[in-house]
Amino acid sequence: MESMLMIAAMIAIMYFFMIRPENKRKKQAQEMRDSLKKGDVITSIGGIVGKIVYVTPKNTVIVETSDDRVRLEIAKWAVSSLGVQSTEQAEPVASEPAEKDKDKDTPVSLDKPAPASEEESKS
Repeated sequence: MESMLMIAAMIAIMYFFMIRPENKRKKQAQEMRDSLKKGDVITSIGGIVGKIVYVTPKNTVIVETSDDRVRLEIAKWAVSSLGVQSTEQAEPVASEPAEKDKDKDTPVSLDKPAPASEEESKS
């Protein structure tokens, strides 16, 4: 009898901590997609940011992505969020190696590789 209670308890815990929150997120996302209207700024799941020009009756939206009036037709399920999403990483990855080399006495040159031995550096 105890093992049956433990199994039921584990199923209940799994429901309340995993299944129920996921269903809430899906419901909120679907409500957001159903409420899209002309003039909303959106971000797609592919990272395309644009302003909605027209919401079609066949579950797509037409988005204007720049001042050049570039228009794309995107499926509603591909809309990630309203507004512009930003990343938390402020610095590009390429700048990290340069910061590590600041403590060295010799300057780091990206144009030429460093000489392998003293004989090569003399010539």
